[in-house]
Amino acid sequence: MDHLHSSTAELNLLWGSLILEELTRHGVMHLCMAPGSRSTPLTLAAAAQDKLTRHLHFDERGLGFLALGLAKASKAPVAIITTSGTAVANLYPAIVEASLTHVPLIILSGDRPWELIGCGANQAIEQPGIFGSYARQLNLPTPDLRIGPEVLLSALDEQLANLDRPLHINCMYPEPLYPSEHRFEQFDSYLSRLGQWQDTQAPYLSVANASFSAFPPRDAMMRFVHGKGVIVAGTLTEAEAPIELITLSQKLGWPLLTDAQSQLRQHPGAIGHIDQLLLNPKARALLEQAERVLVFGGRLLSKRLISYLAEKDWHSYWQVLPHQERLDPSHSNKQLWLGRAGDACALEWPRSSEANWAAQLIALNQSVEQDFIHHIDGGEFGEAQVIRAIAASHTAEQQLFIGNSLPVRLYDMFAPIGCCAASTYTNRGASGIDGLIATACGVARHRGRPTTLILGDLSALHDLNSLALARDCQSPLVIVVLNNDGGNIFNLLPVPTEELRSDFYRLSHGLEFGYGAAMFGLPYDRAEDMEAFIDAYQAALEHPGASVIEVTVAQDQASNQIRRMAEWIRSR
Repeated sequence: MDHLHSSTAELNLLWGSLILEELTRHGVMHLCMAPGSRSTPLTLAAAAQDKLTRHLHFDERGLGFLALGLAKASKAPVAIITTSGTAVANLYPAIVEASLTHVPLIILSGDRPWELIGCGANQAIEQPGIFGSYARQLNLPTPDLRIGPEVLLSALDEQLANLDRPLHINCMYPEPLYPSEHRFEQFDSYLSRLGQWQDTQAPYLSVANASFSAFPPRDAMMRFVHGKGVIVAGTLTEAEAPIELITLSQKLGWPLLTDAQSQLRQHPGAIGHIDQLLLNPKARALLEQAERVLVFGGRLLSKRLISYLAEKDWHSYWQVLPHQERLDPSHSNKQLWLGRAGDACALEWPRSSEANWAAQLIALNQSVEQDFIHHIDGGEFGEAQVIRAIAASHTAEQQLFIGNSLPVRLYDMFAPIGCCAASTYTNRGASGIDGLIATACGVARHRGRPTTLILGDLSALHDLNSLALARDCQSPLVIVVLNNDGGNIFNLLPVPTEELRSDFYRLSHGLEFGYGAAMFGLPYDRAEDMEAFIDAYQAALEHPGASVIEVTVAQDQASNQIRRMAEWIRSR
């Protein structure tokens, strides 16, 4: 073949350019990059790309979570470029989270050629398969003119088509890495094999959309709704049209019980306070009458709701999921239907023979809300009060990212009823407390919608250097740090002694976040009462960028309030 003598660096760059071009044809809009030498062919190709929005960061762990947030918000695959060695390994937590929640991330890792692996070469590790079962993999050979560009593109297309989880593309590049010029005229003969591809915007290998659904037939639905039932909304994205569950609930005449991650937790047409209602004898007795359950999504947060579903002997248990997988740690006997939640709701469901059997739940749900208004909103300054204030003030145009551990549980327990809740995001696949700031930055960056992140102090410390990503935000991003000086969710767990809880679980640190915000040039406020918080929060929402609000509370404030509210609701 002609041009076998062509520059290695230029051929590396050509392959890098072909890869990125093909990614854009599969819907990739965002490219997250960390600096490094071995990934130079990809970096230089990215610098010349005008179809991708580039995001740069010095820390690959934060970079991976930034990509995760961008992919969640854009509902499209996001690509990540890293150099070789441990740079790739630092992506692992974000890849795990993306895999468990079906978020398509595409890792492009620069690598040394195979002859430099396992022989002591610098910054060389075994990269193929590094993410185990959490990512599909495509291990490319070193660029070679004997391998036609159609081979490269079709191999990419086969992996990229219908992608619903991470894909690791390992790119082995031999030196030299830096070409003297970026012109590809010498490869005209090589590229001519691509035919019309160079004149279109379609992938080289166009693969049909593999989306499918498997829903119940009409006669099965008629039998299923014949009796008292409940609908449960678990984790749902906006793309699944969760609002249609409200219509389905009204049509069937069955109550809709909503999780914090359902996008419906605050909806007035749902029973959002189900976690607390299950403590109430009247509500519990009413719910025990249910014979049938229809669950949309999975990964429920409330242990009380999980136990309710697991302990009842259901006549019929149906679950609707967008992907075939087991999302039920109780391993209940059930019928699993596959498809988008909104599409399932649009089926011709008949009205239940026991419509409105649990209408009393509406009044009980409102009664619990009044208890929260009196005891939380009108009570002592604390974490639940702040979360309720944030949730109550949000509009449908805003975004709310809720951190793991205590914040998301407080939202699930105590979020207010309202008509205009924000789009809600979480990282509840693996439920780690790492990467939350970076993920929220990704969510905020895609459309520039006002975004609030609520997280605990340990989560903030875990991801402190992602404040560098926050610094570059051009729209309001309010980072609310609930600082209770340690991991105080352990106050709710049966640790044998207080000494063990303090020394080995809670890990008090005595740190504040003002100097951390100052280090990254971010506006900072500290609130120790609700008036100060509201003033700081409203100012932060008007600021065209990121800011930090630190809420300082006692170590046992939230845990004590949770116990008091539980006792009150049990006695109602």
